[in-house]
Amino acid sequence: MSQSKSNLGLLQNAHEDGDLSSNSLNALTKIPDIGAIIQQGLGVPIDSVKSSEVILLNILVDDSGSISGAGNEQPIRDGHNMLIQALLESKQQDNIEVINKYLNGTVLYPYTPLSLVPKMDSRNYHANGGTPLFDETAKLLATVIAKAQDFKNNGIQVRTITLILTDGDDCHSRTSTAADVSKIVTDMLRSEDHIIAAMGFDNGSCNFKNVFSNMGIPDRWILTANANPSEIRKAFQVFSQSAVRASQSAAHFSQTSLGGFGNWDVIKTWIFMRVFRHRDYTGDFWRIKYESNLWFQKQSVWLMFGKFTF
Repeated sequence: MSQSKSNLGLLQNAHEDGDLSSNSLNALTKIPDIGAIIQQGLGVPIDSVKSSEVILLNILVDDSGSISGAGNEQPIRDGHNMLIQALLESKQQDNIEVINKYLNGTVLYPYTPLSLVPKMDSRNYHANGGTPLFDETAKLLATVIAKAQDFKNNGIQVRTITLILTDGDDCHSRTSTAADVSKIVTDMLRSEDHIIAAMGFDNGSCNFKNVFSNMGIPDRWILTANANPSEIRKAFQVFSQSAVRASQSAAHFSQTSLGGFGNWDVIKTWIFMRVFRHRDYTGDFWRIKYESNLWFQKQSVWLMFGKFTF
């Protein structure tokens, strides 16, 4: 059996196991050459994995021309590298595999052990393409589903964390629609083994909540930041904290999944960065952290009822 047919078989297995509906299976298998596309991302063979459980971190990076036009290539490189470093410092680093795909189809690296993940730099990331957001999200999720199913077929417990980041709405998709992506995302989330998050870098021209909601991504996992270097780095810090927490255990994964970007610790970090960024403190870090915590306590009721926005 060819690798492409084998990969299609993994999608069929997911359908037979009840993890993928007929509608989602059709949305994936209608993508031209999807078996070969999946193969590009599979990376490390299953028989080289010695752990009884694995976390798959899946990153879809916008490499459209508007990223470079806004001067945001380096902040995105920095954000990716920050995320990988945070996970390297976690207790579960040996159980994590990572894939990084760009929005215009380039696979920077297929599934790779965390310790071997290359940094993003000026040699391997240049934002000069379009924005086929729906097409490439569907292709990445097909790869995630196939890789996860391969682990399941071999008796290895697997959980996945996916990050989609873009600075604009879909402009160039040809095969998949927001509705197609929504079907796939809904099926994945139903199994409770997947977290799917999205970050939108806002230049004032896109309603990211609508874009990502139409793709099936829960509101709690949608984060919008201003499209400038400082805000992009801060957004990556927030996601990094979520990813580290989710990677620690099945219980932590479940708690983080339910909390989204609204996780208690994550909210406090985001408030700290957003509220105090303009304060001119000469005191030490702990003074700022103490006052940040006091502010958080005063606002907690508003946050609980969704009356406060960042």
